[in-house]
Amino acid sequence: MKTTVIGAGAAGMMCAILAAEAGLSVTLIEQNERLGKKLYITGKGRCNFTNVCEPSEFLENVLSNPRFLYSSIYSLTPKDTVSLFESWGLRTKTERGRRAFPSSDRSADVIDMFRDRLKRCKVRVLLNTKAEEILTDNGCIRGVSVTENGVPRTIESDLCVIATGGISYPSTGATGDGYRFAKSSGHALTELSPSLVPISCLEEYVIEMQGLSLKNVGFHIKSGRKEVYSGFGELMFTHFGITGPLVLSASAKAGAYVGKEGTTAWIDLKPALTEEMLDARLLRIFEENPNRDLKNILPELYPSKLQTGVLKASGLDPDLKVHDLTKEARRKLIAVTKHFPVTLTALRGFNEAVVTKGGVSVRDINPSTMESRFVSGLYFIGEVLDVDAYTGGYNLQIAWSTAACAAAAMAEKKEA
Repeated sequence: MKTTVIGAGAAGMMCAILAAEAGLSVTLIEQNERLGKKLYITGKGRCNFTNVCEPSEFLENVLSNPRFLYSSIYSLTPKDTVSLFESWGLRTKTERGRRAFPSSDRSADVIDMFRDRLKRCKVRVLLNTKAEEILTDNGCIRGVSVTENGVPRTIESDLCVIATGGISYPSTGATGDGYRFAKSSGHALTELSPSLVPISCLEEYVIEMQGLSLKNVGFHIKSGRKEVYSGFGELMFTHFGITGPLVLSASAKAGAYVGKEGTTAWIDLKPALTEEMLDARLLRIFEENPNRDLKNILPELYPSKLQTGVLKASGLDPDLKVHDLTKEARRKLIAVTKHFPVTLTALRGFNEAVVTKGGVSVRDINPSTMESRFVSGLYFIGEVLDVDAYTGGYNLQIAWSTAACAAAAMAEKKEA
């Protein structure tokens, strides 16, 4: 059966290879000049390609529609992905948090693995080729209208896979074409928003601390009295606000609350210490340095860039002598340390988002095959679907698993 896969990103390349290995005649089309453009920049160029956890735990880290992924994640588990990639010649390693990377720390090696495999499987790869329209007849796929190097033509197909990704990182060629194809063929779309994205903040002292990275801190967001996010890890201050793994996860879980009235957020700078333990530590430092200025004893508690922020957030005079500090002043210092306030004003845009939240409604897709419920032979895989997860390799695994699920389903059609 003739199969066209639209989009040579993570999901598209995986699906094309597995479908070709199953005996289908596969054409992979990509509007960019090279394969896997977004893969090159994932994991800061290191390509955290999966999280080597059990499927049940994996699904706990999926934020949108985890039940939809049940069949696909068990058809290609994270451990299966590692084994598969190693069988294809990629040396891998697993780091803290069970995050898997190529041993070389080079995303280019993952791309090279795919390029080699596509060639071995005789997948026909068309670069600089833009899909214009999905052609159907009586609810069945008939082909894809494309523009190849500026020349319009039609590729006849029995099966078509939409693997165009979302609209995050538009610099990698993300245009949202997959959503257009879905809508034109009768599929519903859920609201699109950036996810795994940095967050802008209001306070000047946050901006003044740009470049400061904090490890092992807590980050909390409340909407009214309800805590909508609580996490522990690493974050960084930037020229606009905050970023880092902890913040990206917060944007995915509680992004809808950012910038809304009644939303409050804070950083716990010393999560290992209770307020009582911190108070005892402060008292000991104060007793040992009664005649020093407050600003001169802060280095014992905070990194240099953080000291000014703590003083501004607490409203304490940096030139105040330690022996003049009141119990109330000490309480302010404790409160700011455990609840360092940051006012979240907005999520950054799609151009900085790792993934797109929302997409093709999973109600319109068969979760066992990734096939459309409306058009026979039309499949949707990867980020174009309304599925997204936390950072840490989970989103790429969604791409691999949904691709494998679709390839297996198409192979069954070939045998039927």
